Amino acid sequence: MDKAYDHTLVEDKIYKTWEENGYFKPEINPDGAPYSIILPPPNANAPLHFGHAMYVIEDVLIRYHRMKGLATLWVPGADHAGTETQFVFEKKLKEQGKSRLDYDRDTLFQMIWDYVQENRGGMENQLRRLGFSLDWSRLKFTMDPDIVKIVYSTFEKMFDDGLVYRANRLVNYCTFDGTSFSDLEVVNEDAQGSLYEIKYPIKNTSDFITVATTRPETLFGDVAVMVSPDDSRYKDLVGKTAMIPLIDREIPIIADEHVDKEFGTGAVKVTPNHDFNDYEVAVRNKLPMGIQVIGFDGKMINTDGVVDDLYVKQARKATVEKLEEKGLLGNVVDRQMVLRKCYKCKNVLEPLPKEQWYVKMEPLAKKAIEAVKSGEIKIHPQSFDKVYFQFLENIRDWNISRQNVWGIRIPAWFCENCSNWEVKSEGAPEKCSKCDSKNLVQDIDTFDTWFSSSQWPFATLQTTKEGDYEKFYPTTVMETGYDILRWWVARMAMVGIYRTEKVPFKNVVLHGLVNDPLGKKMSKSKGNVVNPMELVDQYGADAVRFALVYGTALGNDQALSYPKLEAMRKFSNKLWNIGRFIEMNQTKNLKLKTLSIEELKEFAKNETDREWVNRVGELVEVVSKNIDDYQFHFAADSLYEFIWHQFADIYVEDVKNRIDENSFIILYSLFSILLKLLHPFMPFITEEIYQKLPQHGESIMTSSWLNNG
Repeated sequence: MDKAYDHTLVEDKIYKTWEENGYFKPEINPDGAPYSIILPPPNANAPLHFGHAMYVIEDVLIRYHRMKGLATLWVPGADHAGTETQFVFEKKLKEQGKSRLDYDRDTLFQMIWDYVQENRGGMENQLRRLGFSLDWSRLKFTMDPDIVKIVYSTFEKMFDDGLVYRANRLVNYCTFDGTSFSDLEVVNEDAQGSLYEIKYPIKNTSDFITVATTRPETLFGDVAVMVSPDDSRYKDLVGKTAMIPLIDREIPIIADEHVDKEFGTGAVKVTPNHDFNDYEVAVRNKLPMGIQVIGFDGKMINTDGVVDDLYVKQARKATVEKLEEKGLLGNVVDRQMVLRKCYKCKNVLEPLPKEQWYVKMEPLAKKAIEAVKSGEIKIHPQSFDKVYFQFLENIRDWNISRQNVWGIRIPAWFCENCSNWEVKSEGAPEKCSKCDSKNLVQDIDTFDTWFSSSQWPFATLQTTKEGDYEKFYPTTVMETGYDILRWWVARMAMVGIYRTEKVPFKNVVLHGLVNDPLGKKMSKSKGNVVNPMELVDQYGADAVRFALVYGTALGNDQALSYPKLEAMRKFSNKLWNIGRFIEMNQTKNLKLKTLSIEELKEFAKNETDREWVNRVGELVEVVSKNIDDYQFHFAADSLYEFIWHQFADIYVEDVKNRIDENSFIILYSLFSILLKLLHPFMPFITEEIYQKLPQHGESIMTSSWLNNG
């Protein structure tokens, strides 16, 4: 063995050997009980970030259970990431002085497809560099034809079962990205705004009712002025007619409990097409929805020429100026407000009316709730149960339509003769089922990416290799960040139970976020993103992996720690030095054989040796229990403290002073066991040392958990 361990000479070589020998396939333990995990698919087009590095938890579970003789399957995959990928591609077009609007739908789709295929290998190779023992022979992509076929069949079944419907409702619309989003994709951000007081004339009088609003530019779409039924100031005005300023359109003054009489003037405007609360008020009071005054391009429309074609911010300023000119503007005061922003481009979202496809969630949610309450699905840490229940017990119907080109196109056709919608999962319908017309046009929208990925566990296993679904579904563990428990995990539970009548996974294991060294969330806009591959180059994959698990309880956030990374690099060197000591002493012609813990108890002649055999045996039990209980940090902490500060600093030093054949065999056997205990966490260096030591003819990956060294 070389004097120092150099991870750059080892990791790539070892991974290729593992992959070429088929060690990642469940078939290496053909008689073992099934154990399966589906990798949460990273964006096919983007490099990995530190959230993906936390896949180390899944690899620990897979390697541990593989060494215990189970038929372990870890299915890799890549996500088309509809909105995110199109956003990145459009930025590249902009750099070339072009726009998505310069291309027809099919051309733009093919351009993005080619772009993704060119780049997806980068992400996959980064997963290899981190040592993740994925079965690459079963690699899936969310837009593989067989996956798309399953997504289509789910949509058709939901449509036939009355769970999918089309409705014209307010949606969260990004006028920059040109698509709608679900409530979960909205980022709420505190901001400083203004509260404007606007005088609405009372019809046939010289009186006014003064309305308070943060959005004066939408008054052109008002359908009512609203006050609290308990507000004595306006009691005599309820039922009368107000005039919309600047355009003199008549609207009623109504009373509704929604109004907080302490807010502003106690009177507010009702604009159903541009405010979610106002939409509910309009439905409740049987008011008309009115007209849309903000277009899908973010410009004003239908304002009788007052502020048409201006963007919202420009229109707000112009509207206020015109109100002031006419003496209709009252006080303007600063006010803290919450802006709803696009999670991707961070532009303010507009509530806009749009006809979309929705999924009825309540029937699906009931079974997903019961699955956790009954214990069919167990969430770890259990404290996240309440987040899961809160989401599902208060769930709203899911808008699954997106106006992206990049994505899985919705298999629905509109009849231009009778306005009927036809849904067909396999090929376009020949004619309308209601009027026999052949004038059918396919919906240009694509599915919300989360709709297709909600089917990922069963869709992958039904399309990997024959028999996989029957053997490995339901999967054993779904491991992911707690931040997508609602976005993805809950939806997988609902859709998986609906399609397969089984839970999609038995355990949900949730890790925390990896923040920057100051504890702040990593983001490109903040300039504090750390590339995990740079740290792998510097410290080695094993040190990065171990540092991410060591000292951080499951479900807790952690700050990236360079001192911890350096400590784990030194830990790698400590392991290497123990291995070198054993290798060098082989030259003294000591006969070597490997023994199990039980055999060592009989073999040890020295009382000190017997004590260390017992201590290693206890460590095996502790580490096994910790991993079984998903307490990975306890397992890592125990291994680090024992191997460095007990085994290396005390026992190895003791054996150096009294080395003989008996003590050397015990030292060698115990170290071999420790390497196996450590292997799920630090696979590269444990494999390299294991192969360098004599008598080890097999890979540490194929060595059983407690078998002879």
